[in-house]
Amino acid sequence: MTTQKRHPKILVSPTSIADVLIIEPKVFGDDRGWFTESFNAQDFSEATGLSVNFVQDNHSFSHQSTLRGLHYQLEKTQGKLLRVVSGSVFDVAVDLRKSSPTYGQWVGLELSAENHKQLWIPAGFAHGFLVLSPTAEFLYKTTDYYHPQSEVCLAWDDSSVAIKWPLAVGVTPNLNAKDSAGLSWERTPKF
Repeated sequence: MTTQKRHPKILVSPTSIADVLIIEPKVFGDDRGWFTESFNAQDFSEATGLSVNFVQDNHSFSHQSTLRGLHYQLEKTQGKLLRVVSGSVFDVAVDLRKSSPTYGQWVGLELSAENHKQLWIPAGFAHGFLVLSPTAEFLYKTTDYYHPQSEVCLAWDDSSVAIKWPLAVGVTPNLNAKDSAGLSWERTPKF
């Protein structure tokens, strides 16, 4: 996919990594507020050309400057449909597929409650996000179940990947122990 694809209820746009898609559901608004279908399996399939089966929904709440990631699973690999319902985040996907022309590249996008954008990340990518607002609530659907035994964390600050996180000068992200101990690009298992 190289251009936007219009559907009556969804606008689909490619990113610099063709398989990672920006999904923009139609938002209906008036003086009372707004309404949107955040997910409709038939519309998603028609708009993207993808047939996916989501099996798990995840919901996280985080404070500003929290960085979660870059996570993926070697077994039970997960495609993810991501969105923010409160606040804003900078969301990142890193291509770990050795056969891909974008192997080793990353793409980042701001997802927010205001812009209603969603991001589709297929299996074979590491994923992470940085909270930009005072707090953020992040929701995502996955195509397979959480499998902690095969979870891997790629270092968020690996110089080989060189993600340009929108951190203010002198600000260190808030990381948990797992994310602080992320593996370098060289040591990270790939697909």
